Amino acid sequence: MTSADETPVRVGVFGLLGSGNLGNDGSLEAVLGYLRAAHPRAIVDALCGGPEVVAARYGIPATRLHWYRGEYRTASRAGAIASKGMGKLVDVVRTAAWVRRHDVVIVPGMGVLEATLPLRPWGFPYSLFLLCATGRLFGTRVALVGVGAAAIGDRPTRTLVRWSARLAAYRSYRDALSRDAMRAMGVDTARDEVYPDLAFALPTPRASAPSSPPGPVCVGVMDFHGGNDDRARAEEIHRRYLDGTTRFVRALVEDGRPVRLLTGDECDAPVVAAILDAVDSPLVTAAEAASLADLMEEMAAADTVVATRYHNLICALKVGTPTLALSYAAKSDALMAQMGLAAYCHPAREVDTDRLLEQFRELEKRSAELRRTLTERNLAAAQRLQHQFTALTTALFPATDHAHALREAP
Repeated sequence: MTSADETPVRVGVFGLLGSGNLGNDGSLEAVLGYLRAAHPRAIVDALCGGPEVVAARYGIPATRLHWYRGEYRTASRAGAIASKGMGKLVDVVRTAAWVRRHDVVIVPGMGVLEATLPLRPWGFPYSLFLLCATGRLFGTRVALVGVGAAAIGDRPTRTLVRWSARLAAYRSYRDALSRDAMRAMGVDTARDEVYPDLAFALPTPRASAPSSPPGPVCVGVMDFHGGNDDRARAEEIHRRYLDGTTRFVRALVEDGRPVRLLTGDECDAPVVAAILDAVDSPLVTAAEAASLADLMEEMAAADTVVATRYHNLICALKVGTPTLALSYAAKSDALMAQMGLAAYCHPAREVDTDRLLEQFRELEKRSAELRRTLTERNLAAAQRLQHQFTALTTALFPATDHAHALREAP
């Protein structure tokens, strides 16, 4: 054991946590589980998007990420624009003061180095850059753990992301595509490793036996408007996605299949409402999931899952339910390939209901075989994540705490 007079390590967690995105919060939960098992004496707090939620749900002190509370609302009036600009300056001081109080700061998972969804450079990319720059300035080790990355076309965003990655003391990625993207953007990735997404470290509920006759289908929907480079046709992309998904749900209902609609972010609720209104059948219901654990419970009870959001896919794959991805980014295709389901990806931008139904029926025919494949792949993912946490301890924590962790970790 470490001696009683040793100062506990001060660990901060950073990101858009507690803001309504279940995937982000699941990554936080996985890292907190690691810290509590391997470094139980660490003092942990958060700088995050939803401090009240994080403090209440995870029992750690939390500070708001931005001084200006309207940071992610579009500013059109002069007063709002001025307040947002002032907030950028105030956040430099606030971030620096918070970082300086810590020995280690962990950014747990999330797609913090990508712009596969609409993103402004002065939003989260700026905040991440402040974190990594002040960490380097004050000698606080900043770790980007199991993060997602992708090629970024917008030059200001790409510059902020590249420098954030360069200034971090530790980097690991949730897939090889992410590491390749950072290498292409000029980051030296020679010592960076690839591990499964952190959500694979969460507890897994027991899967239900497949129903006979065919049982419920979970359909995970998303408020999808394309990526950062699709702003000009965002509404067209959204309409096509919603129309195709609605037709697919209607076809399932016509076959007598119960459908459970799932979300992964608070912003997805209008999509659920639109489908419920359009299909108008007692066979279609909506779940109110507050965590990835809730999503996994829903998916474990289903025969099959069709989902869009990345962490909806992870939840379905993790519980071993055959899954079809409405893929909106290369990360979804990579995940499905990693789990042995590469043939079951369908483009979210161009939902072809007839083709989607063909893929769905083929998926269900192979259900037993694919469940065995997922069992094997999940075991491998869990083992790789144990290596991730061991590597994180070695890279970030003092030698005395490392020795303690090796003795105490399960």
